[in-house]
Amino acid sequence: MEFKEILAEKGPEAGLSFTDLQLEQFNIYYKLLVETNKQLNLTALTSPEDVAVKHIIDSLLAFEDKFFTGRSLIDVGSGAGFPGIPLKIYCPSLKVVLLDSLAKRLKFLETVIAELKLQEISCVHMRAEDAGQNKLYRGQFDLVTARAVAKLAVLAELCLPLVKVGGFFIALKGSKYQTELEESARSLKVLGGELVQAEPVTLPGLDDGRAIIRIKKIKPTPEAYPRKAGLPAKKPIL
Repeated sequence: MEFKEILAEKGPEAGLSFTDLQLEQFNIYYKLLVETNKQLNLTALTSPEDVAVKHIIDSLLAFEDKFFTGRSLIDVGSGAGFPGIPLKIYCPSLKVVLLDSLAKRLKFLETVIAELKLQEISCVHMRAEDAGQNKLYRGQFDLVTARAVAKLAVLAELCLPLVKVGGFFIALKGSKYQTELEESARSLKVLGGELVQAEPVTLPGLDDGRAIIRIKKIKPTPEAYPRKAGLPAKKPIL
């Protein structure tokens, strides 16, 4: 079965429905990903079913219409574009910034944006620690997403400074999310976040303990955070 057919079949199992245009855009994205992956290590998962389920559908499990439609989002450590590009394709009114520290990955993402003719989406070549201290990005976004970047205590310092007060940091997490939540309790409090929901989610055909973590920004992040590049990972707020 081809990628597009798999996505069309598996999507409804996860509560997702796609237009013909969206299926075609996801198909082009898949082909570009697989082709570029031959020269640049973007993902270990390249089979049609793996990309459809473990990348595209997994990214879209974070979507909630009331929070996303017409909002601004920055995807931290976007990598191969997950979840930022799938969310943009699925919710065209979303205004998206893809943030990554590797220029080669951003070149790929810019190619995807151009090929899919996506509007109101841009790429920023910068470390999250630097973006969080830059007035162009600090406190400017309704939503901040991160997927498979770092543990939650570290991610909180990278992501919460970018969120507007009243906005949300959304982390897509794997089977150890409960432990990460416990470890991140102090960092969330220090950085101005409050846990709203830890929602277990299931991908079609899998039961591997994934969850969507939603954290609300309830007060401004102290100016000292994020600390300089590398420090959040070396010395998390625990």
